[in-house]
Amino acid sequence: MFGPGRLGVMELVLIFAIALVLFGPSKLPELGKAMGDAINQFKSASKEITDELNKPVEGNENKDS
Repeated sequence: MFGPGRLGVMELVLIFAIALVLFGPSKLPELGKAMGDAINQFKSASKEITDELNKPVEGNENKDS
């Protein structure tokens, strides 16, 4: 049921049920939107960091050739 690195259907149902009890049905859409926004910001920040780290590597390769 709780394998490493994977969420199955039962785990997702359990998480949803716990969230429903804790936050109530009226707060779940707001919570989902907030989590989606947070994930998008994290992806954007990680892409910026990756691009910044790759920039000097690409610059050094061009100077050597």
